Amino acid sequence: DGPTITHGGMPTGSGFQAVKDLQVEIVDPRASATQDIAEVYRDFPHIGLVLPAMGYSEEQRRALQLTIDRSDADVVIAGTPIDLAKDIGVSKPVVRAHYSYKDAQSPGLMSWVDEFLAAHG
Repeated sequence: DGPTITHGGMPTGSGFQAVKDLQVEIVDPRASATQDIAEVYRDFPHIGLVLPAMGYSEEQRRALQLTIDRSDADVVIAGTPIDLAKDIGVSKPVVRAHYSYKDAQSPGLMSWVDEFLAAHG
């Protein structure tokens, strides 16, 4: 999962949510984490059973690729804004989780964002 779990502070993101109710085994990525990825888990201890997609630098993309390739996972569910399969070249199939947002009530999130932006220029 992507920035939602690190910078957003959530324990899981869209990739985890896409499969949590399915009858599949979720592989703990910490077991195959490289040193760089293990440091992300230390820096963000709230992260749950997801692999944090810290693939911004070449070194971080390589750490993601190695962690995925060393894991026992059969398939990777990617909840990131980037196309992992294309960008880092993992050896396992990658399925991208997509989502959309719609306010369930009025006023909703966009009203509050507009109000905040108007108040803060």
